[in-house]
Amino acid sequence: MQTQPDRTPQDKDRRGEDAVFRVPERVPVFPLPNVVFFPKIYIPLHIFEPRYREMVTDAAARGQCIGMALLKEGWEHEYYANPPIYEIGCVGRLVSVQRLLDGRFNILLQGLHRYEIREQFYDKSYRQASIVVKPQGRETELEASVRLDLVRVLDEYLRQREDRHLWQGFFRLDVNDEILVNTLSTHLEFSPLEKQFLLEANSLQQQARRLSDLIQFKIHERDGAKGWG
Repeated sequence: MQTQPDRTPQDKDRRGEDAVFRVPERVPVFPLPNVVFFPKIYIPLHIFEPRYREMVTDAAARGQCIGMALLKEGWEHEYYANPPIYEIGCVGRLVSVQRLLDGRFNILLQGLHRYEIREQFYDKSYRQASIVVKPQGRETELEASVRLDLVRVLDEYLRQREDRHLWQGFFRLDVNDEILVNTLSTHLEFSPLEKQFLLEANSLQQQARRLSDLIQFKIHERDGAKGWG
Protein backbone atom coordinates (compact mmCIF):
# COMPACT_ATOMS: atom_id res chain seq x y z
CA MET A 1 0.00 0.00 0.00
CA GLN A 2 1.37 3.37 -1.03
CA THR A 3 0.01 6.89 -0.86
CA GLN A 4 1.30 9.96 -2.64
CA PRO A 5 2.49 13.07 -0.79
CA ASP A 6 0.23 15.38 -2.77
CA ARG A 7 -2.78 13.43 -1.52
CA THR A 8 -2.00 14.09 2.14
CA PRO A 9 -4.91 15.99 3.79
CA GLN A 10 -4.47 19.70 4.30
CA ASP A 11 -2.58 20.84 7.35
CA LYS A 12 -5.40 21.83 9.70
CA ASP A 13 -5.13 22.77 13.34
CA ARG A 14 -6.68 19.80 15.12
CA ARG A 15 -4.83 20.08 18.43
CA GLY A 16 -7.94 21.23 20.26
CA GLU A 17 -9.96 18.39 18.74
CA ASP A 18 -7.29 15.82 19.70
CA ALA A 19 -7.05 17.21 23.22
CA VAL A 20 -10.71 16.47 24.02
CA PHE A 21 -10.80 13.06 22.33
CA ARG A 22 -10.15 10.31 24.85
CA VAL A 23 -8.09 7.36 23.68
CA PRO A 24 -9.31 4.16 25.40
CA GLU A 25 -6.86 2.34 27.67
CA ARG A 26 -7.56 -0.89 25.76
CA VAL A 27 -7.62 -0.78 21.96
CA PRO A 28 -7.79 -3.27 19.08
CA VAL A 29 -4.42 -3.75 17.42
CA PHE A 30 -3.95 -4.01 13.65
CA PRO A 31 -0.45 -5.35 12.94
CA LEU A 32 1.02 -5.11 9.45
CA PRO A 33 4.44 -6.12 8.08
CA ASN A 34 5.13 -3.02 5.99
CA VAL A 35 3.18 -0.07 7.43
CA VAL A 36 4.35 2.31 10.16
CA PHE A 37 1.74 4.88 11.17
CA PHE A 38 2.55 8.36 12.49
CA PRO A 39 0.60 11.03 14.42
CA LYS A 40 -1.07 13.77 12.36
CA ILE A 41 -1.13 11.48 9.30
CA TYR A 42 -4.17 9.98 7.58
CA ILE A 43 -4.04 6.45 6.24
CA PRO A 44 -6.63 4.65 4.08
CA LEU A 45 -6.94 0.90 4.68
CA HIS A 46 -8.85 -1.88 2.96
CA ILE A 47 -10.02 -4.46 5.50
CA PHE A 48 -10.82 -7.92 4.16
CA GLU A 49 -9.79 -10.58 6.71
CA PRO A 50 -12.76 -11.78 8.83
CA ARG A 51 -10.98 -11.10 12.14
CA TYR A 52 -10.19 -7.53 11.14
CA ARG A 53 -13.71 -6.98 9.84
CA GLU A 54 -14.82 -7.83 13.38
CA MET A 55 -12.15 -5.45 14.70
CA VAL A 56 -13.51 -2.53 12.63
CA THR A 57 -17.10 -3.29 13.61
CA ASP A 58 -16.17 -3.32 17.30
CA ALA A 59 -13.97 -0.22 17.08
CA ALA A 60 -16.69 1.74 15.27
CA ALA A 61 -19.17 0.83 18.01
CA ARG A 62 -16.83 1.39 20.96
CA GLY A 63 -13.91 3.78 21.30
CA GLN A 64 -13.39 4.69 17.62
CA CYS A 65 -9.68 3.80 17.91
CA ILE A 66 -7.33 1.25 16.36
CA GLY A 67 -3.70 0.82 17.30
CA MET A 68 -1.43 0.26 14.32
CA ALA A 69 1.68 -1.84 14.96
CA LEU A 70 4.61 -3.21 12.94
CA LEU A 71 5.12 -6.97 12.85
CA LYS A 72 8.58 -8.19 13.83
CA GLU A 73 10.78 -10.24 11.53
CA GLY A 74 9.63 -13.83 11.08
CA TRP A 75 5.94 -12.94 11.23
CA GLU A 76 5.17 -15.09 8.17
CA HIS A 77 5.27 -18.32 10.19
CA GLU A 78 2.62 -17.14 12.66
CA TYR A 79 0.60 -14.62 10.68
CA TYR A 80 -2.78 -16.23 11.32
CA ALA A 81 -2.01 -16.49 15.03
CA ASN A 82 -0.45 -13.58 16.96
CA PRO A 83 3.17 -13.05 15.85
CA PRO A 84 5.37 -10.62 17.84
CA ILE A 85 4.95 -6.90 17.21
CA TYR A 86 6.89 -3.79 18.16
CA GLU A 87 5.57 -2.33 21.39
CA ILE A 88 5.71 1.27 20.16
CA GLY A 89 2.99 2.11 17.65
CA CYS A 90 0.53 4.83 16.77
CA VAL A 91 -3.13 4.86 17.70
CA GLY A 92 -5.55 6.24 15.15
CA ARG A 93 -9.15 7.42 15.22
CA LEU A 94 -11.68 6.15 12.71
CA VAL A 95 -12.81 9.17 10.69
CA SER A 96 -14.46 7.21 7.89
CA VAL A 97 -15.88 3.69 7.73
CA GLN A 98 -17.36 2.36 4.49
CA ARG A 99 -18.85 -1.12 4.66
CA LEU A 100 -18.88 -2.88 1.28
CA LEU A 101 -21.58 -5.26 0.10
CA ASP A 102 -19.42 -8.35 0.69
CA GLY A 103 -18.60 -7.36 4.29
CA ARG A 104 -15.21 -5.82 3.66
CA PHE A 105 -14.43 -2.28 4.77
CA ASN A 106 -12.65 0.77 3.46
CA ILE A 107 -11.60 2.90 6.42
CA LEU A 108 -9.65 6.10 7.02
CA LEU A 109 -7.59 6.51 10.19
CA GLN A 110 -6.34 9.79 11.60
CA GLY A 111 -3.07 9.35 13.53
CA LEU A 112 -3.43 10.65 17.09
CA HIS A 113 -0.56 9.65 19.38
CA ARG A 114 2.30 7.21 19.78
CA TYR A 115 1.58 4.48 22.30
CA GLU A 116 3.40 1.76 24.20
CA ILE A 117 1.85 -1.65 24.82
CA ARG A 118 1.54 -2.74 28.44
CA GLU A 119 -0.36 -6.01 27.99
CA GLN A 120 -1.85 -7.95 25.10
CA PHE A 121 -5.17 -9.82 25.05
CA TYR A 122 -6.31 -12.64 22.78
CA ASP A 123 -9.89 -13.29 23.86
CA LYS A 124 -11.30 -12.12 20.51
CA SER A 125 -10.48 -13.13 16.95
CA TYR A 126 -8.17 -10.11 16.74
CA ARG A 127 -5.51 -8.89 19.16
CA GLN A 128 -6.17 -6.18 21.74
CA ALA A 129 -3.77 -4.34 24.02
CA SER A 130 -3.77 -2.08 27.02
CA ILE A 131 -1.69 0.93 26.06
CA VAL A 132 -0.09 4.04 27.48
CA VAL A 133 -0.06 7.10 25.25
CA LYS A 134 3.49 8.41 24.72
CA PRO A 135 3.55 12.00 23.47
CA GLN A 136 6.89 13.08 21.96
CA GLY A 137 7.63 15.59 24.68
CA ARG A 138 5.83 18.91 24.91
CA GLU A 139 7.45 20.72 22.03
CA THR A 140 5.60 20.81 18.74
CA GLU A 141 8.09 23.03 16.93
CA LEU A 142 11.60 22.34 15.72
CA GLU A 143 14.61 24.45 16.43
CA ALA A 144 15.17 26.67 13.40
CA SER A 145 18.55 25.08 12.65
CA VAL A 146 17.08 21.56 12.76
CA ARG A 147 14.31 22.44 10.31
CA LEU A 148 16.71 24.24 7.96
CA ASP A 149 19.02 21.23 7.92
CA LEU A 150 16.12 18.87 7.23
CA VAL A 151 14.80 21.00 4.35
CA ARG A 152 18.32 21.33 2.93
CA VAL A 153 18.97 17.58 2.77
CA LEU A 154 15.45 16.98 1.46
CA ASP A 155 16.08 19.44 -1.37
CA GLU A 156 19.34 17.67 -2.23
CA TYR A 157 17.65 14.28 -2.14
CA LEU A 158 14.77 15.34 -4.40
CA ARG A 159 16.86 17.30 -6.88
CA GLN A 160 17.15 14.46 -9.39
CA ARG A 161 13.68 12.98 -8.94
CA GLU A 162 10.99 13.27 -11.58
CA ASP A 163 8.29 13.67 -8.93
CA ARG A 164 10.05 16.58 -7.24
CA HIS A 165 7.13 18.91 -8.01
CA LEU A 166 4.87 16.80 -5.79
CA TRP A 167 6.98 17.73 -2.77
CA GLN A 168 7.21 21.48 -3.31
CA GLY A 169 4.59 22.23 -0.67
CA PHE A 170 6.89 20.94 2.07
CA PHE A 171 9.37 23.75 1.46
CA ARG A 172 6.83 26.38 2.56
CA LEU A 173 7.56 28.05 5.89
CA ASP A 174 3.92 27.81 6.96
CA VAL A 175 3.92 23.99 6.97
CA ASN A 176 3.56 22.79 10.56
CA ASP A 177 6.72 21.10 11.90
CA GLU A 178 4.88 17.98 13.10
CA ILE A 179 3.13 17.64 9.74
CA LEU A 180 6.43 18.10 7.91
CA VAL A 181 8.38 15.54 9.94
CA ASN A 182 5.64 12.90 10.11
CA THR A 183 4.65 13.21 6.45
CA LEU A 184 8.25 12.83 5.30
CA SER A 185 8.69 9.91 7.70
CA THR A 186 5.64 8.28 6.12
CA HIS A 187 6.18 8.92 2.41
CA LEU A 188 9.93 8.82 1.80
CA GLU A 189 11.31 5.49 0.63
CA PHE A 190 12.50 4.10 3.95
CA SER A 191 12.22 0.49 5.03
CA PRO A 192 9.62 -0.42 7.68
CA LEU A 193 12.42 -0.83 10.23
CA GLU A 194 13.79 2.63 9.39
CA LYS A 195 10.32 4.10 9.82
CA GLN A 196 9.93 2.29 13.14
CA PHE A 197 13.25 3.86 14.20
CA LEU A 198 11.75 7.27 13.41
CA LEU A 199 8.52 6.53 15.26
CA GLU A 200 10.40 5.50 18.39
CA ALA A 201 12.19 8.86 18.69
CA ASN A 202 11.53 10.46 22.08
CA SER A 203 11.01 13.97 20.74
CA LEU A 204 10.17 15.77 17.53
CA GLN A 205 13.73 17.18 17.49
CA GLN A 206 15.20 13.68 17.71
CA GLN A 207 12.88 12.37 15.01
CA ALA A 208 13.81 15.25 12.69
CA ARG A 209 17.53 14.59 13.23
CA ARG A 210 17.08 10.87 12.61
CA LEU A 211 15.09 11.71 9.49
CA SER A 212 17.83 14.03 8.25
CA ASP A 213 20.47 11.34 8.86
CA LEU A 214 18.44 8.74 6.96
CA ILE A 215 17.96 11.08 4.00
CA GLN A 216 21.68 11.82 3.91
CA PHE A 217 22.39 8.10 3.94
CA LYS A 218 20.08 7.67 0.94
CA ILE A 219 21.93 10.48 -0.86
CA HIS A 220 25.33 8.89 -0.20
CA GLU A 221 23.97 5.50 -1.25
CA ARG A 222 22.63 6.95 -4.51
CA ASP A 223 25.66 9.09 -5.36
CA GLY A 224 28.11 6.39 -4.30
CA ALA A 225 26.45 3.88 -6.58
CA LYS A 226 26.74 6.31 -9.48
CA GLY A 227 30.36 6.97 -8.67
CA TRP A 228 31.21 3.27 -8.87
CA GLY A 229 29.13 2.73 -11.98
